[in-house]
Amino acid sequence: MAPALTLEQVETRPETPSKPSLAKDAAQAGIQENYDGQYRFAPIEEAQVSRAMIKRYFNTMYDRAISDIVIVGAGSAGLSCAYSLATRRPDLKITIIEAGVAPGGGAWLGGQLMTPMVIRKPADGFLRELGVPYEDEGNFVVVKHAALFTSTLLSKVLALDNVVLMNATAVEDLIVHEDYSGKQRVAGVVTNWTLVALNHDTQSCMDPNTITAPVIISATGHDGPMGAFSAKRLVSTGLLKELGNMRGLDMNRAEPAIVNGTREVVPGLILTGMELSEHDGSNRMGPTFGAMIGSGIKASWEATRILDNAKVVNGKVVG
Repeated sequence: MAPALTLEQVETRPETPSKPSLAKDAAQAGIQENYDGQYRFAPIEEAQVSRAMIKRYFNTMYDRAISDIVIVGAGSAGLSCAYSLATRRPDLKITIIEAGVAPGGGAWLGGQLMTPMVIRKPADGFLRELGVPYEDEGNFVVVKHAALFTSTLLSKVLALDNVVLMNATAVEDLIVHEDYSGKQRVAGVVTNWTLVALNHDTQSCMDPNTITAPVIISATGHDGPMGAFSAKRLVSTGLLKELGNMRGLDMNRAEPAIVNGTREVVPGLILTGMELSEHDGSNRMGPTFGAMIGSGIKASWEATRILDNAKVVNGKVVG
């Protein structure tokens, strides 16, 4: 695939200053880190701030209009999937779409707004890989604060060069094409700013954008305002007769069902995490998070299996 044309390539730019030059400029600007009342920032123009953000964000949108994998939802399953994928396959362009301003889904707290996070073994191995400390309780471990797990995982995912996260961005629809074999295939996602998506009933038509990708991984959680989005859309598009609907809480049945059931449910679409419980009609597990980690990791392997066995041209599976 040819590299994307960026705004930097179509505008004339001065040569990047050397480090000694930058240090000299800083000194001339009177910059000083002093906490005795003499802290002075470098000068800046408001337009510089706007251009710095716009250039980078829209260059990213341009580049990721065709992605290798799109992950819908940046909760514990989606982020675990992204980390597993991106660290194993640095050659893949992985784009995460998150409807909320703050990624992390429901993994900032444990149960009933309490802070500790319970993770059943063997998912504790993922904590060791991330470097997240925990207390061992035998069959399960406890992270002192769920936010420690989520913030660590999120920071490691965002530090990976091949991952892009677009938060405050909603997936409003799925792209569905007839593929080379005549089957209906999920071929991408339809996106819009979340604030726009929430106001279609209050404003005139506000059309969306699209991202093409050969594999979509949906991790939007169980039913809610934007939960189980892809599973529900499969029903309304006629690709699924009906939802299984999530069953009552049973930790011992729920977690293995979610991990072992993680799969490509229709061509091009993998469901992971609690969204799968709505699709399959499996139990919920409540405040234990091992299945979210395990399901996310399994989804990453399912995705690479699909890609490794497909011929992809310009983001489309052609054989």
